[in-house]
Amino acid sequence: MHATCDACPACLFHRTRAPSGVEESEGVVMRKIHRVIAVAAAAAAFAAIAACQTEKSSNPLTPTIAGPIPGVVISPPALLSPPQGTKLKESDQPVRLVVGNATTSGVRPLTYMFEVASDNGFASKVFSRSNVPPGENGQTSVQLDPLEIGRSYYWRVRAEDGANTGNFATSAFEIFPKAVLNPPAPVAPVNNAISGTTSPGITVLDSDRAGPIGNLQYEFQVALDQAFTQVVAHGIVAETPGQTTYTAPALTANKTHFWRVRASDGETTSAWATTQVFKTPAAPAPPPPSPVPNPGAPCVASSALAIVQCERNKYGHMSPSQTVDFEKAVARSLNSNKIPDGPFGILRKSGGNNCNGYSCDIICSGQGTSQKQWDILGDSDGAQVPGWNGPATYPNIRMDVCEIQ
Repeated sequence: MHATCDACPACLFHRTRAPSGVEESEGVVMRKIHRVIAVAAAAAAFAAIAACQTEKSSNPLTPTIAGPIPGVVISPPALLSPPQGTKLKESDQPVRLVVGNATTSGVRPLTYMFEVASDNGFASKVFSRSNVPPGENGQTSVQLDPLEIGRSYYWRVRAEDGANTGNFATSAFEIFPKAVLNPPAPVAPVNNAISGTTSPGITVLDSDRAGPIGNLQYEFQVALDQAFTQVVAHGIVAETPGQTTYTAPALTANKTHFWRVRASDGETTSAWATTQVFKTPAAPAPPPPSPVPNPGAPCVASSALAIVQCERNKYGHMSPSQTVDFEKAVARSLNSNKIPDGPFGILRKSGGNNCNGYSCDIICSGQGTSQKQWDILGDSDGAQVPGWNGPATYPNIRMDVCEIQ
């Protein structure tokens, strides 16, 4: 440290000249020096801070940037699900809101704000979530907490980057009240009535319903016991307007039956309707047996074939003597019914295959070369099928005596 500073009229380290020419003390001088240094340091710090702020403001990715940034446009997200006006069932909860990602002309990353309210002014919010990061595949979604059923909800979403904010996109959906499906009301047969047939039509009034009920089908059961452990008929029938009917298959006659029915849309099923009772009618009496034809009585018909068939029905498999009786009966019936080409008889045949001296299958009329013959029995030794084939005439026949009956 130098002894004097005469070369310096006002040395800051040793003395200073007072305005009056009197030298100041060293302590006073030092205090002034400290003040000068402090002021200079503060000025330097302020300048540094100002420079830092200037640098931050010029970087659009700085989190603390003051917005909005001029020229940045953020589009509203595209509303994807649930679509506007969707009606949801209670079973559709929890609801997931899905949007197509927004676009921005800026460089800052976007996040999303979702809001759900019970009014379209969003004064009564039931859900709110912000800073939702964008999802994959160009879509972003949030899952709501379970909402109260039986009311409408409004939801909106917007994109924001911390400096700029896009416009809200808004939609609405409804959550149905709980589905109610009453049992169908039985119409017939009821009260132990006797049905008109063993395959009765079982009819019900369609079920009353409320809430989200789809297309209904009715399940019918018919049983022999009230506990339905002996089900004898079962069917599912699509609903028809007003009333729905199931036609049971043939049931046991003269029997008490129990039936019940319920409705379902595949998701909601009603309780069983009150069990009903009916009785099937008695089995019809068997028809009386056909009268056995009197072998001696002629058949009445206008057709020769019908007469042959009628007479054949009076016999089973015929012996040779029965065959002759059959042929005589045919000839008599042909004559009594005045069938053309008569009178008719049976053909005598003494040689070859014969039935007691007569042909086993021929009816004839006339004699000699004017004789006509009809074959009335196919396979006379076997099936003995009735027929009326002919007439065959001379010279294509073996003539013999025709015994008119």
